[in-house]
Amino acid sequence: MPVLTFRTSIDAPADELFAWHARPGAFQRLTPPWAPVRLERHEGIRDGDRAVLRLGVGPLSLRWVAEHYGYEAGRQFCDRQVQGPFASWVHVHRMEPDGSGGSTLIDRIHYALPGGEVGAVLGGALVRRELQRQFAYRHRITRRDLALHRRYNPAGRRLRVAVSGASGLIGSNLCALLTTGGHEVRRLVRRPPRDAAEVFWQPETGQIEAEKLAGLDAVVHLAGESVFAVRWDEARKRRIYDSRVRGTRRLAEALARLDDPPRVLLTASGISYYGDRGVEAVTESAPPAEAGFLARVARDWEAAAQPAAEAGLRTVAMRIGVVLTPAGGALRLMYLPFLLGLGGYAGSPDQYLSWIALDDVLGAIYHLLWTDDVAGPVNLTAPNPATMAEYARTLGRVVRRPAVLNVPASMVRAVMGEAGEEIALQSLRVLPDRLLASGYRFAEPRLEPALRHLLGRPA
Repeated sequence: MPVLTFRTSIDAPADELFAWHARPGAFQRLTPPWAPVRLERHEGIRDGDRAVLRLGVGPLSLRWVAEHYGYEAGRQFCDRQVQGPFASWVHVHRMEPDGSGGSTLIDRIHYALPGGEVGAVLGGALVRRELQRQFAYRHRITRRDLALHRRYNPAGRRLRVAVSGASGLIGSNLCALLTTGGHEVRRLVRRPPRDAAEVFWQPETGQIEAEKLAGLDAVVHLAGESVFAVRWDEARKRRIYDSRVRGTRRLAEALARLDDPPRVLLTASGISYYGDRGVEAVTESAPPAEAGFLARVARDWEAAAQPAAEAGLRTVAMRIGVVLTPAGGALRLMYLPFLLGLGGYAGSPDQYLSWIALDDVLGAIYHLLWTDDVAGPVNLTAPNPATMAEYARTLGRVVRRPAVLNVPASMVRAVMGEAGEEIALQSLRVLPDRLLASGYRFAEPRLEPALRHLLGRPA
């Protein structure tokens, strides 16, 4: 039976490392963004607790049921497959003190493929490589997350944070980052709440259980209709605008009316605030664009949070760039064409893309929660924006495919109209001056290492 062992030194005590794994959200933090895995149920990590996973997509997906055993508080837990794709699977998670205040994370896996020797010959090398990719990613994330929590919260203070857009790409990962750090999260939902950790709100009508937000440390407002569409009609544009501007204004007004409001409101915005700037490098001091639908949305979006700022909440407008992750957004749309050898760029090769890895979006939000002297606009972009030609060449190099099938701007305009002009053809070279000046340290400041991390493709 094959055995794989992965070891990583962690700059945190073994008890702290164990607690991180035991908290809600650990599975999501540890799941690589390229892996088609969904957690359907998780009971915990004590003996007898079960986890139910769904592997794959649609009718080809498989159910994986794992049962936990071998629990040793602060040191170890194990899981074994009850139902799933392997002939057998045993995974030992162990955390050992290293004698100097840190610890060693050890993952040891005993597994066998179905089909006996034939299965091992046909799939053994492929499975081994994929497990190596996934556990390299898992250990990087574990090390980074624990370092982030220890840097900003060495005393272990428990924040109470409400998150809107908590089911979205950024919001769901932010909630997992917070809960694994020991913080309390309240999710704003538009259906009847299922428990005390959910807060009902309906931005279209202004209904909100504002009393559940009183006394919290912070609200992170990420909700908004997706801008990605083949074309925009007027109804779609109205939803994009209202979901951001009307929703933010009603939330800000509700917070402002509280006798004991949260200390901090972090609200999403976009770098579309600046409009098409060509090769000009822009920082937070740049004026807004005078034309363009998304620029108007961003201006009004930020203005809608003003009631909270006037009521004394430290209010930050996070101007978020193009978020890179194969789990969603632009990279997800481009990844398959590149894998098929059909990759390239859209528009001009000199057009700038102000990207940011999802890990750094989460890290920057966490930084802003703790950094009390930052208010107003903050660019959430990596410090090294890339041209579209650089981006295409880099992604092609990472996935080892050519990147020569470029799409001219005229075709983008013909197919997508206004949406294509604003989403795909604007050049934005945005720099994170205030984020860097306030002390944030990027996990992924450069494009190629970021893509290799996110896609599990080492050099």
